[in-house]
Amino acid sequence: MSDLWDEGPETGLRQVLWRVRMSLELPEGFRAEIIEADEGSGRIDISRTAPYAHGRTANRLRRAFSAHLHGSPYADWFGIDIIDGHNVWRADTFIALTDDVENGICEYGVAASEVRLVAEVVAPGREDQERDRIRKRRAYARAGIPVYLLIDDFTMRGTVTVLTAPRGDR
Repeated sequence: MSDLWDEGPETGLRQVLWRVRMSLELPEGFRAEIIEADEGSGRIDISRTAPYAHGRTANRLRRAFSAHLHGSPYADWFGIDIIDGHNVWRADTFIALTDDVENGICEYGVAASEVRLVAEVVAPGREDQERDRIRKRRAYARAGIPVYLLIDDFTMRGTVTVLTAPRGDR
């Protein structure tokens, strides 16, 4: 992961986005993610942390994961970035190994290659819903994260979607 800060004559868009994101000093209650960036396009998403109902659902899920994973080499994580190249995500919760693994954890967060499951609770707001339902879904698939769990209670039906066997091309 040392290439994240490499400098050279051909500084690409992803490196610029990464540098800007890492230098941001956001006020409490905000987060910054680079969800989908390639050499041709990308953006830094800045969003508020979620309201109480969203947090309550995410915390219930984390408690269930924690109880289920107790005694295993895996743990539920939150509040830590998931890093994939120059992309950086802050999931509501994810499952990865409890102990550091070689090349899996760096000073910036946990490598996407070490994440076994990522879970998002769909946040309110049109842009937040598009981010969780579409953009993060594609990004996690491209990173090869095996399972994406999406809890969506803004459909008025309260759906849980489990996506497996990701394909980065769709």
